[in-house]
Amino acid sequence: MKNFSFLMITVFASLLLIKPALAVNADHLPKYSKVYDEKSDPFKDANAAIKLAQETQRNVLIEIGGNWCSWCKKMDAFLAKNPEVYQKLHDEFVLLKVSVSDSNENEAFMKSLPPVLGYPHMYVSTSSGKMILSKDTAELLSGEQYSKKQWLAFLNKWQSSAVKG
Repeated sequence: MKNFSFLMITVFASLLLIKPALAVNADHLPKYSKVYDEKSDPFKDANAAIKLAQETQRNVLIEIGGNWCSWCKKMDAFLAKNPEVYQKLHDEFVLLKVSVSDSNENEAFMKSLPPVLGYPHMYVSTSSGKMILSKDTAELLSGEQYSKKQWLAFLNKWQSSAVKG
């Protein structure tokens, strides 16, 4: 019995040392990871996303778009229909959705980023806030559909080196 107890304690302790995959539950994601909110302060949300990224050793994926954007809706639908991609996205990145619209262009925030040619547009930032990628999401398409293969390759390439190592 002593050996069994020792074995169980050893197994439990070793499991704590292994970084588990984060089980993504949309209810537990921050609001800035779930919706484009025209009333939200993108600087405040970005600071919160960076803090969470530091705590969880992930990069930040900044998604610029809006509720008016048909391709943004298609991307959200694609992610909802592809749980493997959705899970990987949220396991390896802190998603920050920033709304731009006619009623709120978030001009000051957008001026701090490289130019956007279309929507949705994505940026990848390290957990220290260093911008490392500006990406047109058209590169994630295969024909007129978002591609699971393209998405997974993108996520694998730009995940935090802390996650890779």
